[in-house]
Amino acid sequence: MNGLMQERQLLISDLIEHAANYHGDQEIVSNLGDGDIHRYTWSAARSRSKQVANLIHSLGVSAGQRVATLAWNTHRHLELYYGVCGTGAVLTTVNPRLFADQVAYILNHSESTHVFFDVGLSGLAEKIAPQCPNVKSFIALCDVGQMPDVDLPGLACYESLIAACRDVYTWPRLDENSALSMCFTSGTTGNPKGVVYSHRSTVLHAMSTCMADCFAISARDSILLIVPMFHVNGWGIPHSSAMAGAKLVLPGTQLSGESVYAMLRDEKCSVSCGVPTVWMSLLDYAQNVDPEQRRRDIVMTRALSGGSAAPRRVIEQLEQYFGAYLCQAWGMTETSPVVTVNVPLAKHSHLTVDERVGLQMLAGRPLPGTEIAVFDHDGNPLARDGRTTGQLKVRGAWVSRAYYKHEHDGWDSDGWFSTGDMATLNADGFLKITDRVKDVIKSGGEWISSLDLESAALSHPAIAEAAVIGLHHSHWQERPLLVAVKQQGMEVTAQDILDHMRRHVAKWWLPDDVVFVDALPHTATGKLYKVALRKQFECFRFSTDIGNA
Repeated sequence: MNGLMQERQLLISDLIEHAANYHGDQEIVSNLGDGDIHRYTWSAARSRSKQVANLIHSLGVSAGQRVATLAWNTHRHLELYYGVCGTGAVLTTVNPRLFADQVAYILNHSESTHVFFDVGLSGLAEKIAPQCPNVKSFIALCDVGQMPDVDLPGLACYESLIAACRDVYTWPRLDENSALSMCFTSGTTGNPKGVVYSHRSTVLHAMSTCMADCFAISARDSILLIVPMFHVNGWGIPHSSAMAGAKLVLPGTQLSGESVYAMLRDEKCSVSCGVPTVWMSLLDYAQNVDPEQRRRDIVMTRALSGGSAAPRRVIEQLEQYFGAYLCQAWGMTETSPVVTVNVPLAKHSHLTVDERVGLQMLAGRPLPGTEIAVFDHDGNPLARDGRTTGQLKVRGAWVSRAYYKHEHDGWDSDGWFSTGDMATLNADGFLKITDRVKDVIKSGGEWISSLDLESAALSHPAIAEAAVIGLHHSHWQERPLLVAVKQQGMEVTAQDILDHMRRHVAKWWLPDDVVFVDALPHTATGKLYKVALRKQFECFRFSTDIGNA
């Protein structure tokens, strides 16, 4: 017996229609740089998205074909999110921070035929164009007076093109399982891999992120979207904000601590999302603002954080400075990305401040529609006791089942995707990432978490950034090396750091040596690039290694 409910496909076009029909006067604000603040509404965004849809048809792009962006967070990029995907075409959002060869690889691998690019990325577009023979046109996201002086195939002006297109368009009723967009992994080892999201998975992801026990996005929120829209669809915020009818604030390239502070203040943002380095930059700026002024300026109640674990001091200072709760989340390109979110349970209401901050250090619990588990090397599930470390696997309604063009690495016969993370789960399902499989340190037959050591180092006020890598030791097999960057204007010794860390980790975990550097290498998504760091220190010899003396 079947249910007697209407069948309706879950489509991205319904989100922009809902936002325009029921939250049509809610603002979308874009910081275009040099003091240029663009404002319009969800209603206007729908009209412009329909102009984009007509433009896509005029370019000869049909359903299933790929169109790419090299763009930051602005209203024009948002219009492409809906205008391209609403037609049935597939939007490939390319990370401009990748190496030029990787950008060219993504455009070729995805078979994108048109590239919409921000003017500030004209140099990159010109550099990769000769390597991308299938790209028919490069369309600059600007007014005609801002057109760059570059030699690109089919160079055209976005505003001129859509001005010639009507804002009347009927969204097709697509199959909800058809492709919506494509994002690529950062490709730190080998070429980037493509993940293809469907309309169905994306709408379900948006519904979940609006839940009270997730990001709790509502029509009463003003959201500053710091996470790049080329990074896993901006964590789905462009979709969930439309679904909820929230105000959306897009910062463009203005991501300094001062700029983020100003946008939070001026747009009365209640929610923002970014990686820990963003919050560190904001706090560095805010520490010089009068405390009472800070509390008047900033009304943010929730700071959503992901990408890597946030240091304890960031959690504490966001609350101290602004009264904001830092909510950690975990996910990856292959998971759309949000899988776990750290929202306390009712039984945690009695926790002391110190205990509650300790809870906030965890990556959270899985959302309905997803499953996570930890396994041993033989594929056996491990206990959810908060202590037993294993390989983290995930499956769910918005988790990829393969990479684009049939690359099936990472999935088993039961549909579990191996994330490459080592983790623990406690009885309540709270996740703690202990390391990447490739980064975990094995010393004397025992495992040491580089992430826990980094967290301990970062809790010292004189340390701005820290990375721990395992290097060869003739007796212990591997030992940890701490590579750290000092806070500007602060002095600290290696022994000071080790003495401080001794209060947070087991004695035998302590790094054998500490090296101070001016800067650490990062990937295109802002994560520590430990591959480069291990290469940099491959000839390092520990002071404790008598065998190498």
